[in-house]
Amino acid sequence: MSGTAKLTELFSAANEGGRSQLSPVAGEGAAHADLRQQAAGFAVYIHVPFCRVRCGYCDFNTYVNGFGAGADRASYHDSARRELALAAQFLRQEKLVPPPASSVYFGGGTPTLLSVRALRAILEEVESTWGIAPGAEVSIEANPDTITAQVAQELAASGFTRVSLGMQSAVPQVLATLERTHCPENLPQAVAALRGAGLAVSLDLIYGTPGESLADWEASLQAALALEVDHISVYSLVIEPGTKMHALVDHGKLSPIDPDSQAEKYEMADSLLKAAGFKWYEISNWARRQEGEKLPSPQIPDATYLANASRHNLAYWRDWNWWGIGPGAHSHLGQVRWWNQKHPRGYASRVAAGDLPVQDGEVVAAASRELERVMLGLRTAAGVKSLRAEERAQLPALVAAGYLEKEAAGRGEAILTLRGRLMADYVTGQLLGW
Repeated sequence: MSGTAKLTELFSAANEGGRSQLSPVAGEGAAHADLRQQAAGFAVYIHVPFCRVRCGYCDFNTYVNGFGAGADRASYHDSARRELALAAQFLRQEKLVPPPASSVYFGGGTPTLLSVRALRAILEEVESTWGIAPGAEVSIEANPDTITAQVAQELAASGFTRVSLGMQSAVPQVLATLERTHCPENLPQAVAALRGAGLAVSLDLIYGTPGESLADWEASLQAALALEVDHISVYSLVIEPGTKMHALVDHGKLSPIDPDSQAEKYEMADSLLKAAGFKWYEISNWARRQEGEKLPSPQIPDATYLANASRHNLAYWRDWNWWGIGPGAHSHLGQVRWWNQKHPRGYASRVAAGDLPVQDGEVVAAASRELERVMLGLRTAAGVKSLRAEERAQLPALVAAGYLEKEAAGRGEAILTLRGRLMADYVTGQLLGW
């Protein structure tokens, strides 16, 4: 079955089951309004699957080699543009028109390994396919060593508004263990170049690397704060099976992850970031608070949740619709989820033949939607505002254990405490009666 036929089948199954939030309606205006009712916004994710070096801990769909026309760094943008055109064709077939994208995110891999000209060509295709809303967040991930003053200026001129730099650590031996190739000394220059071009800057950090001491982690946090960016993401290292790092741990060449040490490092991050004027808005993400800024209710669009928050992060946590472009990319429209063929060569061949590169998908059942609603809502500072009676019955015990805020629970809501953030999966299970 072709990818386009597979996706058509999924949408048909959703409609026949009466569960689709995206029932086709006649007329462009009506379809546009139909999609607008489903979520706070519409997001587009562009996956760029190329890296100079594959890091030992990475299990993302990335490659250091190219695979021919449409599947290498020089021509990948042609495949991405073709898929965007096919996506627009499919939605017209289904009589669905999403609102202009409020967020466009280029991830990877290392998207800045593509030329800015190629990146701009993809972004222009997004604009012509769906439109980009005024004030939209247009983000790109980058290795610090790929950013120069010229690249920063060209990104800004091409329509990008935000760059997420993979800092990971400020300590050379930690970077070496992670097999990161950039020099810590290059980070301040990259940040200065981006801010000089008028771009917002976020830093990604990883804690819990084997051999990383608490002092190492504090040094990395202080180095990140010294750069005075407005957003910082802090992720715990997870050593996935099949990665080089997992093999090193199995053979005793690296120490396994210490959960207690990771918890201590998370608490340190929250303390230092809070003292520096940052507010957590999702378990792994902090945004610098602006003077007088208040957290709105969930009824207010997430674009105003925190001015410096990543709108694309919130697209996932607050159940926006999104379309993923590229090999292995995932998409979500209403109750329908699907994912693309992973290998760049197969992906490029599909789109070159005029077929959507859909590998498989699903119509999400009501029980799974409820799990996601609670699990994803809990990850945010807004929490879960509407709980079922059986879920509300679990609140007192979770408050007594120190996992949920007492005042919010009194209103029938679930908002994690700092301790609760460390036990988010457990809290989710308790609320859902696992």
